[in-house]
Amino acid sequence: MTTSQRPQRIGAHVDQDDPLAHAAARNADVVQFFLGDPQGWKGPVVPASAAALRGSDVDVYIHAPYVINVATANNRIRIPSRKLLDGHLKAAASIGAKGLIVHGGHVNAGDDPQVGFDNWRKVFERMECEIPVLIENTAGGGNAMARKLDRIARLWDAATSGASDPSVVGFCLDTCHFHAGGEELVGLVDRVKAITGRIDLIHCNDSRDAFDSGADRHANLGAGQIDPEHILEVCRAAGAPIVVETPFEGQADDIAFLRKHL
Repeated sequence: MTTSQRPQRIGAHVDQDDPLAHAAARNADVVQFFLGDPQGWKGPVVPASAAALRGSDVDVYIHAPYVINVATANNRIRIPSRKLLDGHLKAAASIGAKGLIVHGGHVNAGDDPQVGFDNWRKVFERMECEIPVLIENTAGGGNAMARKLDRIARLWDAATSGASDPSVVGFCLDTCHFHAGGEELVGLVDRVKAITGRIDLIHCNDSRDAFDSGADRHANLGAGQIDPEHILEVCRAAGAPIVVETPFEGQADDIAFLRKHL
């Protein structure tokens, strides 16, 4: 079987207490989790199951804390953000993760967006990346670096120009975020790849809210406001590993739905 014929790896975002047990309960090929409080500034904590994770056949992705904002002009946020991102990147690499996902961040109202793009370039100029940093599109905010495709294009140019090896800059496509951010899912993969040339991971989520609402609220597949066929089209066209970040109680069904229809 060729690589293109292999089934996509599908899994879920799970609690960090016992990722492999959560993977087994969901029949998941992939797990994504945090290495600490997603809303806090403390450094990463490598789980006790690190050796088991490295030795398992489950693919691991780590999501960086939500508080990280390396784009901002505010030194009191940007500098700690860079430090926290670097710490999580090293910890993720130490447990064999395939990538570290981080949101694109934002600048303050009235700031030139170019400041944010320049700050992203500096991240990759200064940080050693043992594994790829997967920049994720975000749902809301007029000052966001990665809500709309035109901004993503500028961010991508800045990040890859700053990296000594551009292959360490990756992209994570979130279906809910693009829907809520005002980008149509139909034909989206081609539009993204025209900018990035790659999609490393799909966050496969339905949306509780309407198109272009700017609201980042995930729903289980088929339970939100996105046509499931449009979500499936993105997954098929991207061909990348898939993580559902949907409510926990429905994740096993979401994974089964994807396996059935992809």
